Amino acid sequence: MPIHPLLRRLPAAWVAALAALLPAAAQSPPGEGVARSELRICADPNNLPFSNEHGEGFENKIAELLGRDLSLPVKHFWIPQVIGFVRNGLQAGRCDLVMGTVAGDEMMQTTTPYYYTGYMLVFRADKPLAADLDAPALKSLHIGIVSGTPPSDLLVRHGLMANARPYALTVDTRYESPAHEMLLDIASGAIDAGMLWGPFAGYYIKHDKLPLAMVQ
Repeated sequence: MPIHPLLRRLPAAWVAALAALLPAAAQSPPGEGVARSELRICADPNNLPFSNEHGEGFENKIAELLGRDLSLPVKHFWIPQVIGFVRNGLQAGRCDLVMGTVAGDEMMQTTTPYYYTGYMLVFRADKPLAADLDAPALKSLHIGIVSGTPPSDLLVRHGLMANARPYALTVDTRYESPAHEMLLDIASGAIDAGMLWGPFAGYYIKHDKLPLAMVQ
């Protein structure tokens, strides 16, 4: 199926998402298409910096740009991005696409990644740490970790789990934010450091003006 000229003007990350929107059109006889009156997005209602129901996240902004280029109004189906997010949203037919997920997600057809990030070691700015998980100084520290995330394996391999402080992975994001809670605990001294995904760490440190620093 030829790529419409409009799609060529969009970043590569958006092109595959649009192609996924139109499976029926690809199977239709020539000259027939799928009529759409809106662009339906599955998104978390309280997951900044990615999305929220006030449209303040960067994924909200990308969705609006995409809708504008397609001349379609954007409609969101709000659902916490935890277990069941894809099953109850995209697979249930409540939306056409999800604006962001990890590369290699096996539950959804994904685009070429349009940004790269990593996990950060976060600490108080007045108590700097080196990005060396074998450093003896880390052995006695209480390090926060969101359970089930990739840094868990790193802490195990480097013998740092004895004093680790776990934070829940699966929560109702409308009411809880483990990432935010961890950063506040580091700032208050309740724990010494934390290993957290970069976008969350950077957003809350800047938004809350927390006295924290981070290294990768």
